[in-house]
Amino acid sequence: MRLDGESILKHFSLNGRSTPTTVTLLLLCTLHFLIASPTTKSMAAAPTYPPLIKVAALCGSLRKASYNRGLLNAAIDISKTFKGLEVEYVDISGLPFLNTDLEVNGTYPPAVEAFREKIAAADSVLFASPEYNYSVTGPLKNAIDWASRPPNVWADKTAAIVSAGGGFGGGRSQYHLRQIGVYIDLHFINKPEFFLNVFQSPSKFDSDGNLHDDLTKEKLKALLLSLHGFTLRLQGKSA
Repeated sequence: MRLDGESILKHFSLNGRSTPTTVTLLLLCTLHFLIASPTTKSMAAAPTYPPLIKVAALCGSLRKASYNRGLLNAAIDISKTFKGLEVEYVDISGLPFLNTDLEVNGTYPPAVEAFREKIAAADSVLFASPEYNYSVTGPLKNAIDWASRPPNVWADKTAAIVSAGGGFGGGRSQYHLRQIGVYIDLHFINKPEFFLNVFQSPSKFDSDGNLHDDLTKEKLKALLLSLHGFTLRLQGKSA
């Protein structure tokens, strides 16, 4: 007896009843059709995407048209062009100055609790760190200190830094930030480094602080891809 649907149906019509043999053959035939069908093949060949990495983006400048904020806005847009990375801006402007008197029975002020939850939920952190007096800004250091209070929600996350400014493009602040990261157990990518001198011609930003330079966007994308790959390796996953 041939193992196909037509033969099975003829066998049923001739016998007028089912037998264990015909039931078994029908099941095998059905399985054969499922495996060979275009739908099943297309399901098997469905594309796979890398695991999603959630990135919390923090800006050390509170200025409305900040170039560093512009870098983060561009990073958010760029992250939408490829799979596996989700960048969310996390505002630090509403955080009170660090004061342990504000800690009550192991809890923190609402703004601090909300900020800490955002950091805890992220896999990685993207810092936009302008350089103030050769170091990180007060608002950024304040945010770092709040999130490092017990339990330290920075621990074992990956991180990357971008900076925009004059001279060295904010680069000296990055080395202070990396030093802070050692104590709070942040793991920074080593390369590529990203320093941007905003006063070099041609202009990289418009009057509202939006990045419009294509070459800079490509460099920013390279940094995001490096952060994504590094995070997956640290988590024991594959891209």
